[in-house]
This record gives sequence, structure tokens and C-alpha cells, in this order.
Amino acid sequence: MAGPRARWSNLPMRRVAQLCAVLLFTLLVHVTLIQAFGSQALNADRRNERPLIAKFDHPRGDILTYDGTVIATSRPAGEGPYGYRRVYRSGELYAPVTGYLALRRATGIEQAQDAVLSGDDAKVRVRSLVRDGRVEGADVRLTISDRAQWAAYQSLKQTGIPGAAVAINPATGAILALVSYPSFDPNTLAGFDAARIAETTRRLRESPAQPLLNRALNQLYPPGSTFKLVTTAAALASGEYTPAALVNAPTRLRLPGTPTYLQNAGHAACGDTRPTLTYAFQVSCNTAFANIGLQLGQDLLRDQAEAFGFNAPGLTVPLATTPSRYPPEMDRARTALAAIGHHDNRATPLMIAMLSAAVANDGVLMRPYLVEEARLPDGSVFNRANPAPYRTAMSPTLAGQLAQMMTTVTRAGGTGTGAAIPGVEVAAKTAILETLPGTEDHALVTAFAPADAPEVAVGVVLERPGARADAVAPIARAIIEAALA
Repeated sequence: MAGPRARWSNLPMRRVAQLCAVLLFTLLVHVTLIQAFGSQALNADRRNERPLIAKFDHPRGDILTYDGTVIATSRPAGEGPYGYRRVYRSGELYAPVTGYLALRRATGIEQAQDAVLSGDDAKVRVRSLVRDGRVEGADVRLTISDRAQWAAYQSLKQTGIPGAAVAINPATGAILALVSYPSFDPNTLAGFDAARIAETTRRLRESPAQPLLNRALNQLYPPGSTFKLVTTAAALASGEYTPAALVNAPTRLRLPGTPTYLQNAGHAACGDTRPTLTYAFQVSCNTAFANIGLQLGQDLLRDQAEAFGFNAPGLTVPLATTPSRYPPEMDRARTALAAIGHHDNRATPLMIAMLSAAVANDGVLMRPYLVEEARLPDGSVFNRANPAPYRTAMSPTLAGQLAQMMTTVTRAGGTGTGAAIPGVEVAAKTAILETLPGTEDHALVTAFAPADAPEVAVGVVLERPGARADAVAPIARAIIEAALA
């Protein structure tokens, strides 16, 4: 039995042990808190290079077109602590789709599909670890057609005019081409020299040409006469109009409550001022459709615009898109202007293509999408696209009537003969925004073909083309021909 002296000598030892236990417990709690709750903050700290090194220590999956062409891949970096760098083939051609992967930034598909491409996605990580014992990224196959994308880009580039083009398969919503011009080379932003990347980014952002702007998805334009598709659909749906109905189309129309007169392009008359709705559509009479807008009223027009997808937020393809918009409360003068695509109407080139896609698919607009499938390192496919309806714009009967009216636009006497293709019936609607004082001078076209069995719908915009506005319809024709080839 220990004596009093022994008991007193053990007391400090017990206290030291208790203190050590408390310190050890505190340390374990602190480590746990850091690992569980502080790791994200530490990884996000720009001074911490470890996440960056880990991000580039293994190859990402490839990005491929629908035809199987690799347009983004990983190659050994051969510099510094980073294992692999991203390489973009035909960079400018596909930049609005692929985006780029830089040290601290990603855009486009590189960002939207990052978890799949990097291997962080749970399905990809588990299967690659089981198969090879290491993390590998999965390949992402897009809906983009090599021919359609090339035709769209080259046609825009040859004009030298800023603009955008989108092509859609109306039956599925698959995006066959998505081009924004001018573009940029993503390879210049994909290295590891932070100073050079910062300087390149600054130069691109400050360029008046705005090459980093994805005009196809994020730039809004007045839709002009392409919006007459919406107004015509609303007129047919009202039951007050048929394609053969006579409409009021004076040479000049005074906007209600204002001293301003609206005129047709070139101050021309519209037939005998009482043309059929089909003829007014074929030659794009402003006064006829402004009158229709006044009769229908702003609410019917807005309802029809929203049926096509205007004012709908949150559309991703999976790239984020800017919502096209139709104005809120308007007076009668503004309603008349909105009916012909002026006032505050705004649409992306994607929406311009969606107008035709809805008509082409019997009135049902399919949700647009860019990713066809993802393929795991073992070759198995997952995350395959599942086409789904997005909006019902009109009934099949009315869509058929509107499609027939659109075919008159590419025939002799119509405003869109430049989009006509021998042997193929093309349905279209064009817009040259130079008929109203103060209006931005853009040229647009929306079209689909073949009219009797649609395979492709397109939307094209040229910014301020001036005397070269007629170049917009041939661009649509080139894209359609490539898609049908």
C-alpha cells in the first residue's frame, strides 16, 4: 500500500496526464473542424497551390463533337508542378461551346461539365477507381455537327461582321451549331503562366470586338420582323384571323396617342392596303402587323411570346442563357411597336432559332441541349440526353398554317429569297432593323427546312451590317445545306 508521500508524488503526474488528455482532445477537435468545415475555405484560398496542382495532376476527359471529332483534350504539361494542360483543336471555331480551362477559371462546357470531365462526379470516380485504381475523367460528346458548325463559323467570318448563329434539330432540341463571331483562341488562356493569362484576359475583355461575349446565348437583340411569327401565331390562335383573311395595311399608320407615323420598309405600300395575312407576312408589312397587335392587345401578344419562351428564366443548355424578354405593361403605341419586334422586345440568337424550331415541330418547342452523352473510361455510356418538351407554342394545325406562310418568304416576291435552296422547301422569316428612326441596325433570319419534314431550324444575327444586311439569309442557307448534307 502506497504511503502518503507516494500519493502526493503521483498527484502532479495525474494532473499532467489530465492536461495532456485535454490538449490532445482539443487538437483532435480542431483538426476535425478544419477537415470537416474549413477545407473548402483553405482550398479556395488563392495562396494554396495544392488544389490547383491536384486539379491538373491527371488527364481530364475529352470533349468531342457528335461526329466524334476531339475538340478539347489533355496533354502532358511539361512545366512546373502541373501534370497536364488543356489543348483546344480549332479553338476559335468551338470556343463558344467548349469555353476554356485556366488556372483559376473555367467557362463553357469545361465549367458546366467539370465534375464529369475531371472525374469528381461520383459515378466517374467510383468506376475509374474500381477499374484502374486511379481517378480519370470521362469524355463528353456534344450534339454539335462538324459540318453545321463549320458552315456557320465560316459564313460569319467571311462577312467580317459581328454576329451569331444557332442551329437546332427541332424534333429533339439538340443544338447542331452554336457560333459567336468574333471568337477567340482558348489555347491562349489554358497555360500556367498567371501573368500572361491575366494580360491576355485583359486584352480580350477590353477589345471593342468583345470576343469573349457568347453572342449566341447571352446577347440580346431587337427581334424585328422575326417576331411577326409570334404575332401571327397569336392572330391565328385568336380565331379572328386565317391565312387568307384580309388585313388593314395602310401605307402609313399613326401610332395611337402620338404624332408618330409607322411605315413599311422603303415607305412602300402593302399591296392594295387590304392584303391577305399571308401576303402581308411574305412581304413583311409593318403597318399590317402593328394593326393586328393593336386589335389583339398586349396581353394576348405577351401570352403568345411566353409560349415561345420569352420571359422564361433559368434555361441552361447546360450553358447558362440570358432570358429573352417581352415588355411588361405598355400603352397602345408601344403595343403596336412590340407586335413588329420593336420597342423593348429583346431576343438571343438561340431564341431566334427556337421560334422556327417550335413551328417546325408541330408547335411543340423541345428543350435545347448541347450534351449528347458522357462516356466513362471503360467505354460505357452514362448521362445520355433525354429530349423533352420545353414549351407548347401553338396547336399542330396552327403550326402547319404558319409553316406554310413561312415558305412564301423564300419564294419570288418574299423577303427571304437569299435563304432559298434549289430542291428544298425552306420556311423563313427575315428582319432588317433599319425601318424606324433610332432603331439599332441589325439583320436577322429564322428558318427551318425541309418545310415538309424539318430536320434543322436556324437563327442568325448580324450586328449593324449596313448595306450588307442581305448577307444574313445566305448564312442561314449555308448552315441548312451543311446540316442536311
